[in-house]
Amino acid sequence: MEKKNNETGKAQGAGEEKMRYSDEELKEFKELILSKLQEAQSDYELLRSSLTLQDDHGTNDTSPTFKLLEDAADVLSKEETAQLAARQEKFIEHLQNALIRVENKSYGICRITGKLIPKERLRSVPHATMTIDAKRDKPAS
Repeated sequence: MEKKNNETGKAQGAGEEKMRYSDEELKEFKELILSKLQEAQSDYELLRSSLTLQDDHGTNDTSPTFKLLEDAADVLSKEETAQLAARQEKFIEHLQNALIRVENKSYGICRITGKLIPKERLRSVPHATMTIDAKRDKPAS
């Protein structure tokens, strides 16, 4: 009888590599992704709300020079916040795509090599679609 070693992902005695994560392992990853997704959505909402707030810092009756500097800082800050919000939105999309891969049981399989992405990498970057080696060897686009 063949016995699987879950840490290495290889079947003991058979020399075959594991082709996908087990349902139990996928459930663990799904919980991690859902937790990250909830946190990311919360952060995204904070960024969006800070963009829509009309902050008046009480500079209407101060010197015109100070008002001009304050307005310039606000524009720069809003641009940075908008960039952060766009990155957060993309991160949310990647996490949602990872959930779809969990559901169709293709999660954790490198899209370049077809091998399993190590658990440590998926725990750090739950939306990863490539092993580190495949990412390193992939030509820049």
